[in-house]
Amino acid sequence: MTHLDIADVARRAAVPASTLRFYEEKGLIAPAGRRGLRRQYDPSVLERLALIALGRTAGFSLDEIAGMFAPDGRPQIDRGVLTAKADELDRRIRELGVLRDSLRHAAACPAPRHLECPTFRRLLDEATAPGRRGPSADRPAVSPPVRRTEPRIARKP
Repeated sequence: MTHLDIADVARRAAVPASTLRFYEEKGLIAPAGRRGLRRQYDPSVLERLALIALGRTAGFSLDEIAGMFAPDGRPQIDRGVLTAKADELDRRIRELGVLRDSLRHAAACPAPRHLECPTFRRLLDEATAPGRRGPSADRPAVSPPVRRTEPRIARKP
């Protein structure tokens, strides 16, 4: 069986060799042996590294990811944990959508100064309220743009 050198694994998995050594310390991967001073890995480590990368992208900690592997190294993933993470991501997506809409409102706000805009002031109040992380995802943070009916008057400095 052909083993892969640590440099080959690092290149193919697009991670630095130091990450591979760190994952080894955490028990996420294990070398198949050594050739001289260089670690050698079974080619299946690439699939395991892809699963680790997917877990990290989804927001799982390395400890949580380690718990998703059986002692024999095969994935043993609790579907309930995946569902809970997907629900958490849905909430975060809604929060980010509200934040995006708030930024767009602030960028296009028709008020001469942001602090004169009632919508902007409401967004500030919601963002700084105790126990709040920003506007509610259940209620739109931004009203439709207000059309100015009177002409703008240039202010003198």
